[in-house]
Amino acid sequence: MRYLILFLLSILFTQTSHSQIYEVGVFGGGSNFIGDVGSTTYIAPNAPTLGLILKWNRSPRHSWRVSLIYSDLKADDAKSDDPRRIERDYTFDSNLLEISAGMEYTFWEFDLHTSGLKAVPYLYSGISVANHDNFYFNAVGEKISEGTNSWAFGVPMVLGVKSNISNHFILGFEIGARYTFSNEIDGSVADSEQLEVFSFGNTNSNDWYVFTGFTLTYTFGQRPCYCNF
Repeated sequence: MRYLILFLLSILFTQTSHSQIYEVGVFGGGSNFIGDVGSTTYIAPNAPTLGLILKWNRSPRHSWRVSLIYSDLKADDAKSDDPRRIERDYTFDSNLLEISAGMEYTFWEFDLHTSGLKAVPYLYSGISVANHDNFYFNAVGEKISEGTNSWAFGVPMVLGVKSNISNHFILGFEIGARYTFSNEIDGSVADSEQLEVFSFGNTNSNDWYVFTGFTLTYTFGQRPCYCNF
């Protein structure tokens, strides 16, 4: 993990001499889980989320983006509208660390080298991979840790709006759902085959999680030439 972060930073700073513009900043907000445990409300942040964001603005319409986000992911059957889940009463509190990379696309030009206040909506998508704890629920509904971690690949689908608040700072707000190719984040399918007897829920439906929050980035670099892609 440490070497990956250093590699990404080296790419960012070695490219400055090519007259591009960059952004580095933070993400702060909340997360919620959508799966076989807890509420099925799509946007309902219930745990803190913090992260780092790097962007390479290749044109006034699109940017390459990398993020590293940590969240304390939570779910509670008691918060569900499903009476079967309320009666079951499962709950979990798990750590999740996500690395994501992809493209951010604005609906119209967002040129930071022209004067005046600008506000634009944007979309972001790419690929993500999230490290999470492995656990399962035993016969009496107790959460049992397996003592291991797994990586869940996914696809981020983010909608947001951002605006320049000074010559170098950009403030944004976004809601980002992550569809994963895993059904193990909520413990409904144990990582170990010997524990398959404790599987429950819809095994054909993979897990989702959602990050909702604000971004604050600092821009730097020379005025870019957008003619070379």
